[in-house]
Amino acid sequence: MSTLPKTYITPEDYLELDRKAEFKSEYYAGKMFAMSGNRRPHILIVGNLLAAFHRELRSRSCEVYSTEMRVEVSSTGLYTYPDLVVVCGEPRFKDGVFDTLLNPGLIIEVLSESTETYDRGPKREHYSTLPSLAAYMLVSTDRVNVELFIRQPNGIWTSTVVRTLQDEIDLSPIGCRLTLGDIYEKLDLPSGVYPPIRAHARET
Repeated sequence: MSTLPKTYITPEDYLELDRKAEFKSEYYAGKMFAMSGNRRPHILIVGNLLAAFHRELRSRSCEVYSTEMRVEVSSTGLYTYPDLVVVCGEPRFKDGVFDTLLNPGLIIEVLSESTETYDRGPKREHYSTLPSLAAYMLVSTDRVNVELFIRQPNGIWTSTVVRTLQDEIDLSPIGCRLTLGDIYEKLDLPSGVYPPIRAHARET
């Protein structure tokens, strides 16, 4: 019994396919991964963040990109679409199409049940290898909860968690602060220290 060889997609083929496709895909190690759709909380949070960053950074030499901007993690070969990316200074792109960013300064992922483990674990490890990346932020969609990871001058990453609408998140690497009230505007979510338990133990 024989098995068919697995198809390996080169990065060049991936970019050609993804640029023509109706739906976006991520790429890693010769494989393309289709991206799933998002729900109302996710979509609202991304919109709120875009509005807040526009207000905070409009007079600065910073650019903010939403989910349409692809990011290449050159050291690991990952191509991905973060929910938001901020670049302060001159953005660098892979080629003249200007749709694949190489030097993000801040990356934000808005979490969902299907992506949270990936965003917290493997994806964060990939992002941490980007020399330009100074901060990585995770925003929960089931409760008021924002986690910020900042790279210190010695290369160590430190983390901060804020959990109420009155709290501010200090994005010192790009020189601005956001309130959680701005991030979660129009969403009625609980403030919680612990994530909800998704699996239910059987009663005895």
